[in-house]
Amino acid sequence: MTDVIVVGGGHAGCEAALATARSGLSTVLCSLDTNWIASMPCNPSVGGPAKGIVVREIDALGGEMGRNADKTALQFKMLNTAKGPGVRSLRVQSDKIAYKKAMQETLLHQENLEVRECMVEEVLVENGKIKGIRLSDGSIMECK
Repeated sequence: MTDVIVVGGGHAGCEAALATARSGLSTVLCSLDTNWIASMPCNPSVGGPAKGIVVREIDALGGEMGRNADKTALQFKMLNTAKGPGVRSLRVQSDKIAYKKAMQETLLHQENLEVRECMVEEVLVENGKIKGIRLSDGSIMECK
């Protein structure tokens, strides 16, 4: 039985799986297609007025989004420079292929973290507490 199950390998799923694994908890990250974990299909930017605050908070807590964005950066740009300092924000445009590969490598080499390709069909709840998940093949994965 694993401690934590994270469903989905987007930005939030990657950070959640890394945070729990780095805290010493056995973690499984479930994704429909492991090749698409951490993909940036539309806009390969990290930062800006709204997302930039979240990225800095993730970074302060030891997260990977900012590190991988810096590592795979194509361009850094300071936004709203004609306005006051309260609305200025940094945005990085990343190489979306390199970003995805870098994050996947981080996940695959993280101790206490297993990445699984599977489809979650149901969250199993008993007495108001999550007990695990049911996968599309009918198998059950339990968690604490």
